[in-house]
Amino acid sequence: MSDAYSGRGNKDRSLGPETAPSSADPVKKGGHARPAPDGPFLIGDAMTGGYGKGADILHGCTIAVDPGEIAVIVGPNGAGKSTAMKAVFGMLNLREGAVRLDGEDITDLSPQDRVLKGMGFVPQTHNIFTSMTVEENLEMGAFIREDDIAETMAQVYDLFPILKEKRRQAAGELSGGQRQQVAVGRALMTKPKVLMLDEPTAGVSPIVMDELFDRIIEVARTGIPILMVEQNARQALEIADKGYVLVQGRNAHTGTGKELLADPDVRRSFLGG
Repeated sequence: MSDAYSGRGNKDRSLGPETAPSSADPVKKGGHARPAPDGPFLIGDAMTGGYGKGADILHGCTIAVDPGEIAVIVGPNGAGKSTAMKAVFGMLNLREGAVRLDGEDITDLSPQDRVLKGMGFVPQTHNIFTSMTVEENLEMGAFIREDDIAETMAQVYDLFPILKEKRRQAAGELSGGQRQQVAVGRALMTKPKVLMLDEPTAGVSPIVMDELFDRIIEVARTGIPILMVEQNARQALEIADKGYVLVQGRNAHTGTGKELLADPDVRRSFLGG
């Protein structure tokens, strides 16, 4: 495998179609990273903003994660969970607040440049190339790399054995859970400093959800911080080191996963009692 991938690398710095912002919602095209003060490894700090010229969806929202942690964003429908994730990734312009990663202020960087800085982002939908094989999808994940990707490919196959078994199969023929594994694996092929997952268990069975959460825990144990939006709040908070409950784009509750699960207000309002 190492010979096949030695020295390869895609020089195209553009994002794939599933993560590129639409022309109707323009975001920053460039900008520069700046040194940032000490703080969490990744933080979206006091973020206020929305899409295009529309009303603000986020109102002073703050989310953060450190190496080896799983941080989960939960809340009711329309709370701004995915918007907060997209704001951290640079897919909408902030009117107030900042995003800092690994000692740098990256607020002015485009999503493409944030990928180069080490952000791996898995959107909720349209997150694989259905006509390509599993292995081709993983290779596409290494588009920013110019080194040997064989070791990372082997690590992804170790993490998701079913993908190795189906590596020659078109990704569009896989089950929903297997497609999500491809999407996560493709993000891991960039060797990210932080992994961001938007609703990774959407539409999968409880058994598959548990399996995906197990794999997410394994990734976190390697030291990669994971920031995740999740509709299955109770199950997500069970594995979370940090939890953020958003309501109408604002931080309503913040704490460890265990603290939020034990909080009577959180249980009554968001977890069904």
